Amino acid sequence: MSTPPPHPGSDPLPTRGRAVTARRLAVALALSLSALAMSPPAHAAQATATQAPATPATAAHATATHAPQAVAPQAPRRADLPAGTQFYVNPDSQVAQWVGANPGDSREPAIASRIASQPQATWFADYDPDTITSQVGAVTSAAAANGTTPVLVAYEIPDRDCGGLSSGGAPDVASYDSWMQGFAAGLGGGPVVVILEPDSLSSTDCLDAQGLADRDAALSQAGATLHSADPDARVYYDAGHSDWHDPADQANRLRAAGVTTNGDGIFSNVSNFETTSDEVTYDTSVLADLGDAALHAVVDTSRNGAGPSPDQNWCDPQGRSLGTAPTTGTGDPLIDAYLWVKAPGESDGCADGAGVFDPDLAYALATD
Repeated sequence: MSTPPPHPGSDPLPTRGRAVTARRLAVALALSLSALAMSPPAHAAQATATQAPATPATAAHATATHAPQAVAPQAPRRADLPAGTQFYVNPDSQVAQWVGANPGDSREPAIASRIASQPQATWFADYDPDTITSQVGAVTSAAAANGTTPVLVAYEIPDRDCGGLSSGGAPDVASYDSWMQGFAAGLGGGPVVVILEPDSLSSTDCLDAQGLADRDAALSQAGATLHSADPDARVYYDAGHSDWHDPADQANRLRAAGVTTNGDGIFSNVSNFETTSDEVTYDTSVLADLGDAALHAVVDTSRNGAGPSPDQNWCDPQGRSLGTAPTTGTGDPLIDAYLWVKAPGESDGCADGAGVFDPDLAYALATD
């Protein structure tokens, strides 16, 4: 069931070195203007004004932004993720299963104490429309029973990963919409964090203009579907990471996909290694460009303790380490949480198949 993505990005636009203070001022100005606005922002006009057509995918996003949006009505915004939220530790995760099956392994103590004990996201990456509701429900009901909040990754968008190591997804948009309805039906009525389709807005080079418009509409509809099923769901949309697209470009991608109408925020650094400080700076910039005070961000810190590999290798690089443990105590009002979205020890697709737990990878992360 769990097939987390490797990072498929190419030709990134570096954003490091931008001053945090300047970004904070930009966010304050943008959010103040948003709060004073007398009418909703003209999304299409904003996209035209800020987006440079640097690539075919970028140009297609500009076109898609102007297309009519056949999506559900705007979902009500959730309150901020409560401070002190405790996230769900899934006893059926791959790392927990490995620890249980290998009590005598010399690597087991470090993996058990530093990785298996921490809350991590549960991925739903296999196209299984007949069982998806029960799969999601098993996780959300278990979390509700012990008073914790599960982090779920919906990873079934058509043309997923543009044919890369984590390729797959639903066969078409109609099938995806139906699958998402089944996914949403398993949420229950309690608090839940949904990481909606990693890389879906950052890795789009394989899509033509119509394909991109269809994806944007599907993602917007997904946010509405999730909120309709569970008013306590918090849905975060794909913002890539700080060494990929420019913040203004990513904001246009997010806007076209409905984050300002059906999302609660953005996520970044999933399955990557960028430093937390770089991600916070980048996410702050994306939020400023979106100009919506209701939107916040979460950051995947699962494997970024040592930052990215010096050669920018994204596929199971050596010498990386665990990052900050999952928490809502970020010290930043715009950052709702640091999460472990990519499960440490699950391969990017080079050491093993994408998403397969590898104890050597896990041990290295736990001890470096």
